[in-house]
Amino acid sequence: MEIQRVDNITHQEFIKNFYEPGIPVVFKDASSVWKAKGLLTPEWFKSNYGERVLTKEGKTYTMSEVFDLVENSTVENPAPYPLKYNITTDLPELLPLIQPLNLNYALPNWLESQWFKKGYWGSATELFIGGPGGKFPYLHLDYYHLNAWITQLYGEKQFTVFPRGQEDLLYPKADDPWRSEVNIFEPDYEKFPKYKNATPVNFTVGPGETLFIPFGTWHSAYSLTTTISVAFDQLNEKNYKPFLKDVWDFKRREGLVKALTMGSYAWLGCKIGNNLR
Repeated sequence: MEIQRVDNITHQEFIKNFYEPGIPVVFKDASSVWKAKGLLTPEWFKSNYGERVLTKEGKTYTMSEVFDLVENSTVENPAPYPLKYNITTDLPELLPLIQPLNLNYALPNWLESQWFKKGYWGSATELFIGGPGGKFPYLHLDYYHLNAWITQLYGEKQFTVFPRGQEDLLYPKADDPWRSEVNIFEPDYEKFPKYKNATPVNFTVGPGETLFIPFGTWHSAYSLTTTISVAFDQLNEKNYKPFLKDVWDFKRREGLVKALTMGSYAWLGCKIGNNLR
């Protein structure tokens, strides 16, 4: 498996060649439609939102302190990762700079419908900030079988993905099957011998590039430099059924009544989203 980099393909070509077969792909210049491209640097954030606060692992940082952390991060002593803001609630001023959010490729996206925005399933649009050595703490699948779109605005990040069908080699946790027990950065082959047969695919995503990760794809990330990226999720008819199953599985843990309520809500929301295509 090799991750392709594409430029100026049509939406129909994306659907046929990547979305339908569930293949990750890097768009080289999809973010050119955003005003944010080339604008959102550490200096820009410190100048405009230096006092905006973020709490991570029980500690509160201003945005200026966040960028001081990541700019002094090293592989030996990495800054906390990920340092993450919900753009919709924490930095709503950024929203006009990242429109159209769908990049003209993530269509349709039921999470962007007014029905979902009014209720429980509004799409999370997040700003990720990291420093050298910062890595996602575990190999994982995205919850609710949502497609992930990650646009790198500043710096370089290394991603690792695994071709579908390798779940048995990745040791999903018994109590959380969306997470792997294997530390892919320092794998213990004695404890997880089948991982030797897994085929991780490593590649770098740089400034202005956008990575599409289809639902059901195991992945993780590692910051090579100071990095700033924007991520959002996508839901439509293709991943609706596994999404709804996840809703039930998660909510069942909180009580059957709530599971029934949220399951019905998700079903109705998907039906309405389907009418918006």
